[in-house]
Amino acid sequence: MRLLEVEHLAVSYGKHEIVHDVGFSLEAGRWLMLIGPNGAGKSTILNAIAGGIAYTGVIRYRGQDMRTMKPGAFAKGVGMLAQNHYVEYAFSVAEVVRLGRYAYAPGAFSRPSGEDTAMVQKALALTGMEALSSQAVPTLSGGELQRAFLAQLLAQNPRVLLLDEPTNHLDPLYQKQLFSLLLEWLHAEEGRAILSVVHDLKLARSYGTDALLLKNGRTLANGAVETVFTKDNLNRAYDMDVYAWMNALQRPWDETEKA
Repeated sequence: MRLLEVEHLAVSYGKHEIVHDVGFSLEAGRWLMLIGPNGAGKSTILNAIAGGIAYTGVIRYRGQDMRTMKPGAFAKGVGMLAQNHYVEYAFSVAEVVRLGRYAYAPGAFSRPSGEDTAMVQKALALTGMEALSSQAVPTLSGGELQRAFLAQLLAQNPRVLLLDEPTNHLDPLYQKQLFSLLLEWLHAEEGRAILSVVHDLKLARSYGTDALLLKNGRTLANGAVETVFTKDNLNRAYDMDVYAWMNALQRPWDETEKA
């Protein structure tokens, strides 16, 4: 099942084109990694799909042009976890997570349903935020804040997750837990998919099924991770010998292991 289709996507700020003629599709059960150097247009693509910025081209969710979708229907299909979060009021974690159920409310002032409460509790448990559910969000650490908003996204229960640097502010333990959690979510039900911006190439290669490699807003390679993560492709994208650099970083760990 094809969940997302992007055709001839372009985004410009004034006369400066950030994304140029990008196209790809996302099938159910797949995890597509957007990779490339800073300024390649990765986050811009996510924001365009999420409806946060103007674009030209076509973006479809399950065959329907996103421009024609009602906000509630769109939120039930596609949800986004941003890289940074700004909370001006002292909402509790549980209140922030409950906002993920807004698309399912029959009215602006309706009370949460039993399903809403169950989804919020499930999301808190999945992200390990149950113990912090009553804590004010402004008091959270960066990693806790990221997990609180991930819980909000999971409570929303979309079919497609858009993740902009999901491990931002997370230490190695929580990186591992988060990616394992996302992989479990992906395969827990049919008809789900993930599209994420990831700077850590090891994480992208380990967890992604597919990859879109970008440079200066243009596609350099697109397809299964093993066909995209070649030495030539990565060197062209990053203007350096990526394999040599990553091997050099790994060498001290290998030597320590042998000692």
